[in-house]
Amino acid sequence: MVHRPALLGVADRVVRLAEPETAAVPAARPAVQGSGTRSAEVVPPARAEALEQPAAGGVLARVRAMSGPRRGRLGLALLLGSLALGSAVGLMATSGWLISRASQQPPVLYLMVAVTATRAFGIGRAVFRYAERLVSHDAVLRMLADTRVAVFRRLERLAPAGLRLTRRGDLLSRLVADVDALQDYWLRWLLPAGAAVVVSAASVGFTAWLLPEAGAVLAAGLLAAGAGVPLVTGAVARRAEHRLAPARGMLATRVADLLTGTAELTVAGALPARIAQARQADGALTRIASRAATATALGDGLTALVSGLTVTAAALVGAQAVAAGRLDGVAMAVVVLTPLAAFEAVLGLPLAVQYRQRVRRSAERVYEVLDAPEPVKEPERPRQAPASPFPVALKGLAARYAGQDRHALSGLDLALEEGRRVAVVGPSGSGKTTLAQVLLRFLDADAGSYTLAGVDAYALHGDEVRKLVGLCAQDAHLFDSSLRENLLLARKDATEDELRAALGRARLLDWADSLPDGLDTLVGEHGALLSGGQRQRLALARALLADFPVLVLDEPAEHLDLPTADALTADLLAATEGRTTLLITHRLAGLEAVDEVIVLDQGRVVQRGAYTELLAADGPLREMAARETASESLVAAT
Repeated sequence: MVHRPALLGVADRVVRLAEPETAAVPAARPAVQGSGTRSAEVVPPARAEALEQPAAGGVLARVRAMSGPRRGRLGLALLLGSLALGSAVGLMATSGWLISRASQQPPVLYLMVAVTATRAFGIGRAVFRYAERLVSHDAVLRMLADTRVAVFRRLERLAPAGLRLTRRGDLLSRLVADVDALQDYWLRWLLPAGAAVVVSAASVGFTAWLLPEAGAVLAAGLLAAGAGVPLVTGAVARRAEHRLAPARGMLATRVADLLTGTAELTVAGALPARIAQARQADGALTRIASRAATATALGDGLTALVSGLTVTAAALVGAQAVAAGRLDGVAMAVVVLTPLAAFEAVLGLPLAVQYRQRVRRSAERVYEVLDAPEPVKEPERPRQAPASPFPVALKGLAARYAGQDRHALSGLDLALEEGRRVAVVGPSGSGKTTLAQVLLRFLDADAGSYTLAGVDAYALHGDEVRKLVGLCAQDAHLFDSSLRENLLLARKDATEDELRAALGRARLLDWADSLPDGLDTLVGEHGALLSGGQRQRLALARALLADFPVLVLDEPAEHLDLPTADALTADLLAATEGRTTLLITHRLAGLEAVDEVIVLDQGRVVQRGAYTELLAADGPLREMAARETASESLVAAT
């Protein structure tokens, strides 16, 4: 489950030409589920659909397929990049010829073409480079925006049941850092490599036209620097690059856990140990980045060595050709200086190979999310949802999570009529939260039936089910905004009177009125400026404002002290009087107000009936009440 952003490793972003956050992400309404608000549909561009489809040729083929209709723009970027590099080579070659020819003091008009060409190449190099960056970054950043939308849409369909085993920090790292890394496939690998091939071929052809031996020397040098050196550095960096993205995800996980649980860790005395774990993860990421940097330094050194040897060899064969009368002395400067400029095309290829390896691993992590099996299968042709969900009926229901051997729920029967309130109790792991996820179509059942007003819930789109069945969870998310804006997530057109009425039913209105800024008071990140009870009451007010026909309250008093938990439960039951409600709780206080109590144990119903009847009879609920009373007495004594 993902609750808040974490600090991410940033070593691989230092060399980025542009931050992808500047991309124009298509506007979308957030789908806030599990927090007492109606689900809203994200509307991404049609291109995002293609990103989720597997492509032949491996993960990098899928990355290439992301370009889609923007291939023309990427082709233009390749042309502009080649012209920019070609202008650099032309500038060096023309300058060499101009200086050599000027030393002979010819009439100035003989030099005007070279002077004009020098200016044209100098200006063209900057103009073409700027245009290439503009075109390539625009296309790539838009592709990243599409990818983020696709990943978010996938996460929306996987959450929460499909993400049970994924740590929040690692998931955030995949959504942000690994998606960001995909831009390097084009900006740092494909486009530079393509431009290098084009310019290298043109440089070799031009040099061979002047002097075949020099062309052969240049071809050998460019091949060694553009292919041999990247192979060496790629082999050195392969293990480090393969481990870089997972290490970044581990650091994000450690930091996220540390930030979200600082208060609890401090109280438990576990904060120093968790800080040490975060430092270890940071140290591991630093060591991996250092190994990758070593490969980069090796590549730069080898490329410089090959470049120097190539220029030296070109000078030698050029001098021999001048001595033999096969090459003009002025052209000698061009033969020597052209290789020096041509190596600019292959200078970044060793690093480009490392980026390719990095992109491969990041892409694998991104597509692990995109290819994850969905815990819920949406119907191809959804039926129209009924106007009223009643009766809500579950018969012989069995459900389990992927990878589990036994069912989390087995043989469950439940009927909810309009206005009926049912409490589900049981120890941790008994299947209470699984029941809530099945009701909200976050998890499909393996057996049994689930109907709303006689209509199969699995024949309806999940969002339509969640318009009829709402959830107020124990970890309901509060945004770092005002009370008013957090409430308006449920109904954006709610009036002031409706907002105040919802707060009043949640027993929060008097407190809100006592604040200097009233409903415009900021609640802080995740409601940090509120107490635990106030956070839950605000989540309840939001759920009541959404006016779901059926309201599921999942452990609303969790993590609260006993007096606060009991007071909140009593207020919840009072606020939901006359409303169809399913209360999932581990506390028994106030349950005499509900119509039926269902006791679960290991996914099965072991007892059900009115609270007073179950309390009077021998059975699991009576044992739970005895343990609860003993726990309260122990707390009171201390």
